[in-house]
Amino acid sequence: MKLKVLKKAENELRIEVEGEGHTFCNALQEALLRDEGVDFAGYTIPHPLVLTAIFYVRTKGGEKPEEALFKAAERVVKDVREFRELFEKAYEEPRK
Repeated sequence: MKLKVLKKAENELRIEVEGEGHTFCNALQEALLRDEGVDFAGYTIPHPLVLTAIFYVRTKGGEKPEEALFKAAERVVKDVREFRELFEKAYEEPRK
């Protein structure tokens, strides 16, 4: 994965995410939208055969967009860990 900042403003951030598609970007977008301080979060994949996404975050002004992005990334990691723990537990239970 490679990241390139395309635009940085007080409450807006646009980055290019090379090497990732809908799976990663959708999870990150959903985590951002859970943040009440985020006004808008979205992404586009300009060409379906190239794994490069343009990710956009706009906050309401209470926090910087990069801070919201850091928090969202931590939320995604937490959700994946929780899923793994629950799956391991469910998998170990006797099947009916």
